[in-house]
Amino acid sequence: MRRWRKGAIRALKLVARPVRRAQGRGGIVIEPYRGYGSPDEIFLIGRIFRQSHPDTAPGDESLRTELRDIARRIARRALKGAAVTARFGGAQTRVETDRDGYFRVHLNPRSLPAGDQGWHEVALTLEAEPPVQARAQVFVPPGATGCVVVSDIDDTVMRTGVANKVKMLWRLFVEDAENRVAFPGVAALYRALYVGPDGTQANPMLYVSRAPWGLYEMLSEFFKIHGIPVGPILFLREWGLSWKHPLPRRAEDHKRALIVHMLSLYRDLPFVLIGDSGQHDPEVYGRIVADHPGRVKAVYIRNVSRDADRIREIEALAQVVAEAGSHLVIAADSTAIARHAAGLGLIAPGAVAEVADEHASGGEPTPDAETAPPGNLGAVLGGAGGTLPPSVVVEAPARDGSHGLGRMAGGASRVAAGPQPTVS
Repeated sequence: MRRWRKGAIRALKLVARPVRRAQGRGGIVIEPYRGYGSPDEIFLIGRIFRQSHPDTAPGDESLRTELRDIARRIARRALKGAAVTARFGGAQTRVETDRDGYFRVHLNPRSLPAGDQGWHEVALTLEAEPPVQARAQVFVPPGATGCVVVSDIDDTVMRTGVANKVKMLWRLFVEDAENRVAFPGVAALYRALYVGPDGTQANPMLYVSRAPWGLYEMLSEFFKIHGIPVGPILFLREWGLSWKHPLPRRAEDHKRALIVHMLSLYRDLPFVLIGDSGQHDPEVYGRIVADHPGRVKAVYIRNVSRDADRIREIEALAQVVAEAGSHLVIAADSTAIARHAAGLGLIAPGAVAEVADEHASGGEPTPDAETAPPGNLGAVLGGAGGTLPPSVVVEAPARDGSHGLGRMAGGASRVAAGPQPTVS
């Protein structure tokens, strides 16, 4: 009972977020989220709402206070049509909030502020009496940049159990940032991707999730605790928790639209797409690769589901990747991704050992290689019984017509994918 009571309080804390102190009169709150951009243009999103003032003392964490904060969150009112002015790099723009209180800033700076760390401040001013001021952060890649990394979060970075709805709800609404387990090796892998093969790059790390904006602060804390490079967290939707809209809204095809936008923004850089097999990442990434040939250097899919429908979508993705001359790894662990990324020159060779050490410290076994008849990718990915599925590499045929079949170091099957992908 004690454990469940503790879990219930954590859930209440999470649902109550974000409950911030008002910055303006009448309980007005400006809530900016981290943005991203290039020297030519920047983008960021934020929200403005009005909420009641707390009537409890700071630091009060009683159950009654958490319930009151949930009521404040549900009863808060988005400010539609509120005017916000954003200033950055000698330029400014004026935008208005939509019906849900969100504002979206697209600004073309005349010059970048001094500094080489990538993160810059954007000044925000809400037209009110008196005006309300706030600061947002935006990431602009400094100096040499090797690639852009776009990663899913759910069941890719952290175990949210998207393939299992009960686990997903438990991890989202009960477990806190300290207890939500990152996949072993993922922090070391993402740090290696961020700094690149020479350790000096600051590659854009853009995280996409189906989660609501209300989890933004918790996920940011999770990234900090586990040492995962921070970046803009581009959620696909606001769940619309209010008296009028008590149910989540559909995400539509926002994920693909976001990635297409990033491809346009960072038009001179190759992309690395990381996702999982539990939801629709293979479908989304397959269309991206097909519609933008030559732009995606590698696709990494963490294998978290043995569902036949999901495996068929991965098989379709393998076909598209092969035809585009790109690379695909269906990974059982982070080490397999690291080995392949090092081979492509995306990370330093020495980083592979760091990822492997972090994976080993997580207490999980490294999956063995498996084989299957040619063309039967599903037999390899599905595994058998309680065995772990292997890591599989899908590549286009070599220029001499050979497939280069063989084993990857560390026990991964290599799949050569031409007009008809085969497995060995």
